[in-house]
Amino acid sequence: QSQLVESGGGLVQPGGSLRLSCEASGFRFGYYAVGWFRQGPGKGREGVGCIVSGGGQQILADSVKGRFTISRDNTKNTLYLQMNGLKPEDTGVYYCGARSVSFCPQESRFGSDIFDDWGQGTQVTVSS
Repeated sequence: QSQLVESGGGLVQPGGSLRLSCEASGFRFGYYAVGWFRQGPGKGREGVGCIVSGGGQQILADSVKGRFTISRDNTKNTLYLQMNGLKPEDTGVYYCGARSVSFCPQESRFGSDIFDDWGQGTQVTVSS
């Protein structure tokens, strides 16, 4: 049974940084594309980014380009989200998700429906 467990969330001031981690188990992590989506208070789910199985290509939502970076370590079955220059509008619950294919969608605007499985989420709050 597949499992995805996020960690690293917390409270940070605007302009600050956080690094989220997602540990995967129960499936062949290195075979599949994985990524992140988020849900802010009173908002729908928004795709943040996706990285292909080998890690050589990623897509990011326009709202986070230049600030966020996705990476993965297939030897550790772990996905990361490095978030810099955080803004109050980045506040929300962040989820890591796994696809059932090795590639990511070509468009940068996507929702949680591109993922077939996801974790419980970790809260990120950006506030002074």
